[in-house]
Amino acid sequence: MAALSAGRAAAAGLLRAQSLGAWRALGTSATLLQQAQAKSHRAEGTFQVTMLPGDGVGPELMHAVKEVFKAGNVPVIFDEHHLSEVQNTASEEKLDRVVDSMKESKVALIGKIHTPMEYKGDLASYDMRLRRKLDLFANVVHVKSLSGYQTRHNNLDLVIIREQTEGEYSSLEHESAKGVIECLKIITRAKSQRIAKFAFDYATKKGRAKVTAVHKANIMKLGDGLFLQCCKEVAELYPKIKFDTMIIDNCCMQLVQNPYQFDVLVMPNLYGNIVDNLAAGLVGGAGVVPGESYSAEYAVFEMGARHPFAQAVGRNIANPTAMLLSASNMLRHLNLEYHSNMISDAVKKVIKGGKVRTRDLGGYSTTSDFVKSVIDNLHPNYGA
Repeated sequence: MAALSAGRAAAAGLLRAQSLGAWRALGTSATLLQQAQAKSHRAEGTFQVTMLPGDGVGPELMHAVKEVFKAGNVPVIFDEHHLSEVQNTASEEKLDRVVDSMKESKVALIGKIHTPMEYKGDLASYDMRLRRKLDLFANVVHVKSLSGYQTRHNNLDLVIIREQTEGEYSSLEHESAKGVIECLKIITRAKSQRIAKFAFDYATKKGRAKVTAVHKANIMKLGDGLFLQCCKEVAELYPKIKFDTMIIDNCCMQLVQNPYQFDVLVMPNLYGNIVDNLAAGLVGGAGVVPGESYSAEYAVFEMGARHPFAQAVGRNIANPTAMLLSASNMLRHLNLEYHSNMISDAVKKVIKGGKVRTRDLGGYSTTSDFVKSVIDNLHPNYGA
């Protein structure tokens, strides 16, 4: 018994050590960021942020962010880079430039970098390669109902945490025999423990009461079984947070029937991708849900449900809500609380008013109309 207790204590210590850097990135990121940027940015009183507009309506949404930031005198300078497989502007050299920019800024605002389905000799997309280079292991999507926009389920407030550096997105595929393709799903103890610890730390810091581990261990007994076991081990370190588990297919049904039962959900890569999109649909769709991704050192802010919305390009109809809320979350990460609240409050006021709505929310307003309305609702005395 003594040996068992000692082993558990050692495991607990290891888990705390593994997650310390990740949670510091989330909990004390502003302090670390300001120290890193002190020499190059404090003198000007501004923050440098890496920007990747991406594909589809990404450039239009980034333009919306720039317009709102300009109107609100937000002290941010964007270091803009273009990386697109669709437009053939992606290369290792450009990817390295983005990484170099991130090493300096530590923070990025990005659009969807679309991944073509055609195989062109490399299984890993540039989007996946960027996330791996930065080790952006934790994707966080806060799904919350917007006041004034009615859906089937109102007053929703749940968080989806997705491990996004392994699993089905490991880019390990090969043809073992003619007409037979093997696609490998990689689950490791270290990364499963890391994302589980991140989820429980997030729940603790944000005052959340429950964490649900989503899996398919009844079928993938070893892979998802390992993920589930790691979540259970980590849960023992957090006795004040309720822990339960749910099979992925049942989880999808429960989200549609009774989403109020969920608080924080943690899951492997592919399940997270699917559930992110399903949950976004519960509150209005891809255009209204912000997202963010973390490593121990970097923070990337993006749309929660990643869609290029290519059919809307150039038509001035895309909903900028999700990107503006992501930008607001980015400002909060930078410890620019006033500017963050100013923008998020303005966006939510426009939604609640109901007079200016883009087509995805049942209205007829353009992207420009929405942006103008947000700017009109920024703090009237700011910058006076």
